Amino acid sequence: MYQKLISHSPDLKRLRDEGYEIEIQNGFLLVHHIPYVNSRREINYGILISELTLNGSQTTKPASHVIFFKGEHPCDKNGNIIQAISHSTSNQTLFGSFVVNHTFSNRPADGYNDYFDKISTYAEIISAPAKSIDNTQTEKTFKLINDIEFDSVFAYIDSNSSRANIYSISEKLNNQRIGIVGLGGTGAYILDFISKCPVKEIRLFDGDTFLQHNAFRSPGAASINTLNEQKKKVSYYQGIYSNLYRNISVTDSFITEDNLNLLDGLSCVFICVDRGRIKKVIMDYLVLQGIVFIDVGLGVNKVDDMLIGTIRVTSATKSKHDHLERRVPISDDKDDEYNSNIQIAELNALNASLAVIKWKKMCGFYNDLENEYHSTYSINVSQLLNDETTA
Repeated sequence: MYQKLISHSPDLKRLRDEGYEIEIQNGFLLVHHIPYVNSRREINYGILISELTLNGSQTTKPASHVIFFKGEHPCDKNGNIIQAISHSTSNQTLFGSFVVNHTFSNRPADGYNDYFDKISTYAEIISAPAKSIDNTQTEKTFKLINDIEFDSVFAYIDSNSSRANIYSISEKLNNQRIGIVGLGGTGAYILDFISKCPVKEIRLFDGDTFLQHNAFRSPGAASINTLNEQKKKVSYYQGIYSNLYRNISVTDSFITEDNLNLLDGLSCVFICVDRGRIKKVIMDYLVLQGIVFIDVGLGVNKVDDMLIGTIRVTSATKSKHDHLERRVPISDDKDDEYNSNIQIAELNALNASLAVIKWKKMCGFYNDLENEYHSTYSINVSQLLNDETTA
């Protein structure tokens, strides 16, 4: 994957061809063996690190002129900090255990044309004092670094996390195995959001066929030819989201009392079904197994020729599940508040968003000062209420 990126990107290929020690890790471009002078007038070697702005299998114009540096702050030949590029000094983790020490800023009027332009400019500024002391110093060693094998759940590099500098935060989601029970409107949007997270696995459970009414409350835009194929929902969504996320497994039947074991080994289960009896069966089993789960609910009704309704997100963990009986409707009564058949895409998407945000809070991705296990959003008053808090 990385070799393909380099070969398809003239700027990266030029860097390698001209002798720079380049490496790509987790959506960042690393350039090793950059000679520099430290404050003691010693020659050391640092690493330049840049975000990568990508379009498919090749680079585009760099989105940022700022660059990271691993090492001491580069100085001139007299040991004085090179102020022309100085930006900030603080240790920060980019990914895994990889820590950078500084950021530098040198902005051309129109930005950098490509990554060769960006890297070569910074390399020249930083290494010039070292070369003036020792003319044998060079950043162009022609040493090839073996690319780390591209072993990712994604079909292509997650340049969004590296560009936003949140890769180390996203890594908190790495080992999660996620189950989505029910791929109606809300469940489908949950899949859409989770497929963009570096979780270890996504399992889908649904026995329904993807039909025309589903297309109007689900992410994306199904063609009429796709609708005529009448695929199972799990197969339809697996086909779409496998373009981005690799590890999707599917079960094209409903979860029942007889196959609850299919949920074993999951880190978190999103329950997106409106049948109360089976919902209770699933919740009881997950509580017994100590598996985290989040149940969603959407109730919309007609009042005075307008719609009102409530969106609900209820979560449970091994240590907190005593609230489920009073918070999660388990009736199959057609008049139940959360059993209305009215579903609208933006409400499904909001329900899914709140559920996924709650899951990310539980993983430490987002800060959580409330630690709520039950929240409701009322449409007509735009009010979000949290309850069952343990903060």
